[in-house]
Amino acid sequence: MTSVEEPLRPGGRTRDAARTQAEILDVATQEFARAGYDGARVDEIAARTRTTKRMIYYYFGGKEQLFTAVLERAYGVIRDAEQQLDVEHLDPVAAIRRLAELTLDHHEQHPDFIRLVSIENIHGAEHIAASAKLGRIGSPALDVIRRILTAGQESGLFTADVDAVDLHAMISSFCFFRVANRATFGALFGRDLVDPGRREHYRTMLGDMVIAYLTAERTDA
Repeated sequence: MTSVEEPLRPGGRTRDAARTQAEILDVATQEFARAGYDGARVDEIAARTRTTKRMIYYYFGGKEQLFTAVLERAYGVIRDAEQQLDVEHLDPVAAIRRLAELTLDHHEQHPDFIRLVSIENIHGAEHIAASAKLGRIGSPALDVIRRILTAGQESGLFTADVDAVDLHAMISSFCFFRVANRATFGALFGRDLVDPGRREHYRTMLGDMVIAYLTAERTDA
């Protein structure tokens, strides 16, 4: 793509780059989550940020790169939360419950993240696969899970020989389902999975399911 010179605001002053990019990403996140990758329009994003399509191209290169940047930031938010998770002082059972609660709370508080992940799955994760940043970001949660599992198994609390990735998938599946399937589940069964009055119920239920799996008596197959 031909390079684009940085546009100027009226009066000739350049906009603050960090603030401008953050504003563009905020609005782009909402637009991609609302309309999907194919339905989102850079013109609409520009109009809602009081900037120009040209400036968006200057900072991000185009619609595809903008969507990738939106994904990178969305995944970065949950990775930051995982990195700040302090469970070293907790016993393995309390620690795994805390991790499950963190995931449930984050997914509920960031419904746009759930929509973006769903959209990216429709596109075969092509933007994630092409992102060097997402390839390096990893998941701090996996390191935490491995430490908790090791402590639980060494203490005899956990009987299951569980892979950290599998356990991460187990926790994420329930948390993701609550938000992604809220509308259809509510229409079919008359229950709002994200009803604030049932939040503690679901937090406890998730923890109970995970702990039951980790502490269940195993028989040889």
